[in-house]
Amino acid sequence: MKLISINAGKEKTQINKGREEITGIYKSALQGPVQITKLGIEDDFIGSPKHHGGPDQALYVYGGADYQWWEQETGREMHPGMFGDNLTISDLECGNLNIGDFLYIGEVKLQVTSPRIPCSTFATRMEDPQWVKKFSAENRPGFYVRVLQEGTLTVEEDVRVEKYTGETLSLVQVYRDHYEKENRDEANLRKHLASPLSIRMREKYEGELQALLNT
Repeated sequence: MKLISINAGKEKTQINKGREEITGIYKSALQGPVQITKLGIEDDFIGSPKHHGGPDQALYVYGGADYQWWEQETGREMHPGMFGDNLTISDLECGNLNIGDFLYIGEVKLQVTSPRIPCSTFATRMEDPQWVKKFSAENRPGFYVRVLQEGTLTVEEDVRVEKYTGETLSLVQVYRDHYEKENRDEANLRKHLASPLSIRMREKYEGELQALLNT
């Protein structure tokens, strides 16, 4: 696999459900080399810091193979960065990864922390009010990563995946469990919390577990 695009967004205003919102989801390809820090790409605008960015969601990664699938499914031409991804990797299918898996790209080391949960900002960017429903129905969410080793990246660098050997679960299971609430018993919640999830998802499951134990 190779890194085929490095993308960052500028501040942009769009109308989402009748209201103006400021977003960084509209990404454009950067000319390398690009410095990757613990917080991702310095010039990448974060429109909603409550839900995006931070050390455990420093970058959003999407696969070229998943983009190709969506092109065939929708009949739309798509390009790297269209889904708001910072890194686009050829031949990558995110459904094959687990929470905690490592990606090595040049001198940079990344770790998978959580799937992307689609929102209305994404639907507005795609100009499709049904996009959240369509996207959430498929097991191709892309994923967020934490940066374990900083460095510079350039396109066409090789990408290597190393499986995480600790307690984990698949990216797809975490994604599906977000929507399928009936799976959220104590054992399931503890299994999620045993994996190296992102801070935001960890806090969510910790809260659910505490609420469950208090009933």
